[in-house]
Formats: sequence, structure tokens, C-alpha cells
Amino acid sequence: MITIRELSAHDELYDFVHFPFLLFGDSPYWAPPIISDELQNMNSQKNPVFNHVEARYFIAYRDEQPVGRIAGIINWLEVRELNIPKIRFGYFDCIDDPEVSKALLGKVRQMGKEKELEFMEGPLGFSNMDKAGMLVEGFDEPNTMITWYGLPHYAAHLEQLGYKKEKEWVEYEIQIPDRSPPKVKRFSKLIRERYNLRNVRFSNTKELLKHTDEMFDLINKTYSDLSTYIPIKPDQITHYKDRYVKYLHPDFINCVADEKGDLIAFAITMPSFSKALRKANGKLFPFGWYHLLKARYFPQKAAFYLIGIKPEYQNKGVTSIIFDEMNEVFNQNGITTVETNPELEDNEAIQALWEKYENRLHKRRRTYRDSL
Repeated sequence: MITIRELSAHDELYDFVHFPFLLFGDSPYWAPPIISDELQNMNSQKNPVFNHVEARYFIAYRDEQPVGRIAGIINWLEVRELNIPKIRFGYFDCIDDPEVSKALLGKVRQMGKEKELEFMEGPLGFSNMDKAGMLVEGFDEPNTMITWYGLPHYAAHLEQLGYKKEKEWVEYEIQIPDRSPPKVKRFSKLIRERYNLRNVRFSNTKELLKHTDEMFDLINKTYSDLSTYIPIKPDQITHYKDRYVKYLHPDFINCVADEKGDLIAFAITMPSFSKALRKANGKLFPFGWYHLLKARYFPQKAAFYLIGIKPEYQNKGVTSIIFDEMNEVFNQNGITTVETNPELEDNEAIQALWEKYENRLHKRRRTYRDSL
């Protein structure tokens, strides 16, 4: 018999965060989160996203043993300001039993109906800045720090229950040459001269932090035309800076400025923490911090996370400046492989960039939707 328990107190969330450690065990492909980071992100007293987000957490049990988990999430900015009557489901993990999936999703469905919403979609996090998408290809590839791992039966269960594909993302592995591709190098020089642009480098984290507000402002401007984009609020910016700055390496942040010195574009790449996270196994102490610091300062691989371009400079070749510069940084640091962030499958502009490099489409993930 399957029973579903809602976690009613914050101190109970440890069981929720810990469940994947039971499910995935020592899988070589799963990069575990840092448990304390996960708990802080779910803490409504510490994460300002909960000023406009409502979340409930559920664990499924069979014979008193945990067999699955799920979160029901309502982003009220999305519902009220964007007029999208949706409840999200996220943090979805379970054993290979469709009845467990059905019971967990049923709790989110009930929550959505109680709030008079019209459909559910997931897996999604609390906001646009959180993890999204269920892995459907690439189960023998390590997940990155900002993506969920998953098992083949997750999608099979949802499809069996009648859920339909909503969005799909692809991820690429890029081989970095020992110098920028000639076309990228030439185009980069041309665009710099045409618009009087220059690269901005940072020598340390303190210097980088002075420009993070500008970067978040660019994120909001870059994606403001997307109908599903929820602008990042100032208090959330502070939270994300506190959460992620310890993982950033200043050399890996590339910005482009205009003749006035104002940022018009940026790209964030980070050392790959997948192996370090597996060694840390969810804990910073006693030795988890060492593995993360080693990955930060002596990286063997990198992950491309986020790009922002001022609207008036979009589709003008500014990305060539960014990739020319990043190629040089990777060469200096001995990085030969970079993994891209999930990008929507129909984002032909960004995927056209990878055609200039040796690449491999190695993962897909998607969200599923069903009416309430």
C-alpha cells in the first residue's frame, strides 16, 4: 500500500532532500546537491522567492520505506502577472512503479484544483533561475550542478498517465580547439570594431561582484520578450549572489562593454563540479569543501551556464566576441571540453554557434503537462 505524507515542518525537509541519495546511491552519473544548499533554498525564511511562491512537499512510502518524492509549486507572479494558471511540480523522483508516480502527481493535482488553476507542468523549480526539465536522453552522462538527474522510467510513467510533452531542451558537449575557429576570430574582430566594443575581465571575485547587478539586469532585458519569463526581483538577486558566488571563477566570467564602459553582454561559464559533487556526496564537511575548491581552481572541464545580451545588440554577432574570448580562457586553463546549459530545442541561433566546433548532442530533457 502506498501512503503519501506531506512534510509540515522545515526540519522534516531533510528526508525530502535526502531521498535521491537512497534512490541513486553511488551512481557514477548522479552529481548530488549539497544538502545544506538545498535546505537553504527551500527555506521560506531565507529564500525571497517565497514572497510570491507557495510550495508543498510530499514523500511516498510503501511499508514505511520512502519510494518517491515531489513538490507542488505555485509561482503567483506567473499566475497573476503573466496570466498562466499553472501549478508546477518539481523535485520528482521515484522508484519504477507507475502507482507511486500517480499517487505523487495526484497530490499536486489536488493542490492545483484547490487553487482553481487549470493545468500542471513539470518538473520545474520555484522560478526561471531554478532547475527545470526531466532527463529523457543521456542517462549515462553526469548531470551538472544546475540540472536534475533522473531515470528512464520517470518519463515512461508520465506518458503512461497521459501527460504530454510541453517543452524540450538539448545539451551539447563541445570540444575546445587550441585556438578560436578562424571564422569566429574574424567575426569577433569585425563586430568589436563596428560597434566599438571591448572585453571586460575580472582579476578577483570582489571585482566581479561589483558588476553582478548589471548582469542580472541584462538577464531581465535579454529574456523579457519571452511570454513565460518571470523577471528576477532585487531580493532574489541578492539570494542568488549569496548562493552561487562561491562557485564562480573570475577568469570564467566574460563580459562585453560599449565605449561608455556599460555592460552590453556577458557569459557565465563555471568549472565543472560534477565529479567534485560526487566525491562530496552532499556534505561540505569534513572534505566536501576541498573537492569543490579543487574543482574551482584546477578545473579539467567547464560548463556553460548563462548568457545575457542587451536587446539592441542581439543578433548582431556579439556572441562571437564572447566565444573568441572564452576560447582563449579555456586554452589558458587547459580546458578541452565544455558542456552547455540546457537550451530550448528550437533555439536555432545559439545552436548554430556549436556548428563551428566539434560537438555532441548528449542529453535531452523536457517538461510534461496535463490539464486539471
